[in-house]
Amino acid sequence: MPPGAEQLLTRAGEALRPALTLYLDLHAHPEVPGEEARTADHFGRRLAAAGCELTHQVGGHGVVGVLRNGDGPRVWLRAELDALPVRERTGLPYASRADAMHACGHDLHLAAAAGAVDLLARPSDRWRGTLLVVGQPAEETLAGAEAMLRDGLYERFGRPDVVLAQHAAPMPSGTVTHAAEQTPMAAAGAVLDVVLHGRGGHVATPHLAVDPVVMAAAVVTRLQSVVARETAPADQVTLTVGTVRAGTAANVIPDHAVLGIAVRAAGEASLDRALSTVRRIVHAESAAAGAPREPEVTVASRSAALRCDPHTTGSVRRAHAGLLGPARVLPWPGSMATEDFPLFGDAGAAIHGERGIPLVYWMLGVADPDAWRRTTTDGPDAAPPPAPNHSPHFAPHIGSALRPAIAALTVAALDRFAAT
Repeated sequence: MPPGAEQLLTRAGEALRPALTLYLDLHAHPEVPGEEARTADHFGRRLAAAGCELTHQVGGHGVVGVLRNGDGPRVWLRAELDALPVRERTGLPYASRADAMHACGHDLHLAAAAGAVDLLARPSDRWRGTLLVVGQPAEETLAGAEAMLRDGLYERFGRPDVVLAQHAAPMPSGTVTHAAEQTPMAAAGAVLDVVLHGRGGHVATPHLAVDPVVMAAAVVTRLQSVVARETAPADQVTLTVGTVRAGTAANVIPDHAVLGIAVRAAGEASLDRALSTVRRIVHAESAAAGAPREPEVTVASRSAALRCDPHTTGSVRRAHAGLLGPARVLPWPGSMATEDFPLFGDAGAAIHGERGIPLVYWMLGVADPDAWRRTTTDGPDAAPPPAPNHSPHFAPHIGSALRPAIAALTVAALDRFAAT
């Protein structure tokens, strides 16, 4: 572990209770992208209580806390404020009270960041520099990082020497995973909004109408060939039509249908090819149906593949091995999930004008270790695998996950403060 980390972490229990209180509150009161005012306020209060200088309303509901401790590196920690529009079905006593849910662990990320700040803010000569903590809005829509950067995040708070982040995953608590040097942590991705135009009419005279529902069904069916028949087997591409909206009554043929399409790929070139194919299919099916107007295909959001800096990641990985033990620091095979975190590095250079900012990002186990072991056994004691992220049943085992989450982030920050 970095110098001084062991002594600092002996007091981790003192940061655990306020972090847990924050977690339980945020989990019960989730807010969807663009509506994170309460979450930002509560997170900001915890940062202020630890001694951070606080700035609200950065790129929307974004919050930034600054903790100075002499001259040294500028280490940034990033956590996300937003939840998903999913109705929680965990049955937990602190379950969400709204039609939204922290189904991706963002509440845990915030609690861990607050706990890490509590530890680092204690009078200490074990690190020198400036710690910046970013509570980012709208990660689930891939809009929040760009909004904060366009609001002058780096100009206002200084160029980072490194940006660190961690993300909950359904692996045993007390484990972390880092990607190999050439493996992206997360995929490149895009969300498309597609509007198919038809000609509305009466269901008794369908020959006088152009049915956009039939058109949409043809598009959805044909899009399955993008991966199955138009993507090389060596490429990793996924395509999902996540939303289909059309019509207001069963006896009315509507005049348009709207599709929401999510495309993921291991790299930008593969993503570009897939998006081009989607556009071709949408236009071709629209023409085949005799649509009165060209379809509209809009890129609602796009993110680059998340590639971490290999040298910095190697150092943080070794720090995690010193903290957790080498057997609990695992290789990450990559994922088709997406993130807007790459914008804090070179992927966002066109926005913030900076290049060469190292990013380090790791996956954090949040599943009950005992339950996890039962998933690998046979017989009556066998257990199903833990619910994945974005499931209405997703539930970090907070009793075993929060302390390692705080420690992993704290040790990573100390490693970076000790780097120069």
